[in-house]
This record gives sequence, C-alpha cells and structure tokens, in this order.
Amino acid sequence: MLPLSHVFQVKSEGPKLVPFFKATCVYFVLWLPSSSPSWVSALIKCLPIFCLWLFLLAHGLGFLLTHPSATRIFVGLVFSAIGDAFLIWQDQGYFVHGVLMFAVTHMLYASAFGMRPLGLRTGLLMVILSGLCYAFLYPNLTGAFTYLVGVYVAIIGFMGWRAMAGLQLVGAAWRWTELAAGTGALLFIVSDLTIALDKFCFPVPYSRAFIMSTYYAAQMLIALSAVESREPVEDYRLSKAK
Repeated sequence: MLPLSHVFQVKSEGPKLVPFFKATCVYFVLWLPSSSPSWVSALIKCLPIFCLWLFLLAHGLGFLLTHPSATRIFVGLVFSAIGDAFLIWQDQGYFVHGVLMFAVTHMLYASAFGMRPLGLRTGLLMVILSGLCYAFLYPNLTGAFTYLVGVYVAIIGFMGWRAMAGLQLVGAAWRWTELAAGTGALLFIVSDLTIALDKFCFPVPYSRAFIMSTYYAAQMLIALSAVESREPVEDYRLSKAK
C-alpha cells in the first residue's frame, strides 16, 4: 500500500501538472496533419513539454540549482522539445537531427538516474531486450541507419536500465518517484520502438496516437521523478550497506 505521506505528496503535484494535461488535450483535439508541417504544428506538439519545464520550475530555481538530477532532467526536456520540433519536419530530412536530440535526452536522463544501485541483473535484461529489438529491426535498416539505430537502441536501453535499477517497491528506501522513473523509461522505450517499427518495418495501426500518448506519459512520469532528489536515497542505501 502507498504510504500516506507519499499519497499527499503525489496529490500536491497534481495542480502543477494541470497545464501539461491541458496542452496534451489541445494536441490531440487539434490533431494537426503531419503531412503539412509548420511552426504552428511544432508549437502545439512541443507545448506539453514546455509545460513540463514550467512544472519543474514551479518547484523553484533553487531546487534545480541544488539538485543535479533534477537539473539534468530539465535539460533533457529542453533537448526533447528541440527533437520534437525536428521530427515535425522528418520527411524533409530532419529525422536524424531529431534522433540525435533524443539521444542526448536519454544520456541526460541516465545521468540523472545515477549509477547506484548498479542493478546488474536489470542491466543484463535490458541488454538482451535491446539486442532482440535491434536484431528485429536490422534487416530493414540501410545506410547510416544501420549504425545510428544501433547506437540509439544502446543509449535508450542504458537509460532504461538506470531508471529501473533503483526501483524498489518495498522497504524503507522505497520512493514513488523511482516507480515514476521506471515506468516513464519503459513507456519511452515502447514509444520509440513503435516509431522504429512504423518507419523501418511495417505500418503500425494508429501509430501516431499510440506514439504520442506513450511519449507524453513517459515525459510526465520522468519529470515527476525529479520531484524527490535521488541523492538522499543513495546516501541512505550506502549507510545501510555499511
């Protein structure tokens, strides 16, 4: 059962996310055609991410400056918005630019999640799953995408490992923000895998709706995971190990 203190904290974050939910609704209600890219469609697509910037800033600039993990997630959201804008014009040759921006995002998120605890079994599982995903995509990749997709799969797999390695559902060190980070990373992987399948392998039914819904949910959960700094958790676990 979720501890009462965690319930109150989750509820306290809800009002700060109202702009995000409204912006997400605007995106799905307007549903601007992807075949006609414009700065307006780029703004509408990026608007929920902008709201997540505001969500983190609502905790105070001092919070970001004193919590490196939260700062890295904030900067990751900035690169995500740039990547989203590039992907609006992916058919005009900016797909690779978007991929590179999201690769930077995942490296920042992985850095925010930290390297403790190591979670070798979780890492091994992510290596196997990442390898299977790349093996499935590989026959349909050509040219530079053969290497680019491989590197991207490795980076997002690493991010997923770091997000889920610290997940503990029981014990005094458990935090709801770790569950948010792990779930967010998993949804991000599902979203990006769907993009890859739809672009390189076969048309995925309702791909855009599925990709964007899982993507926005992933970003929201990862942003939520920044609310509690990981540094005290790591210090607690180290003290327990001693």
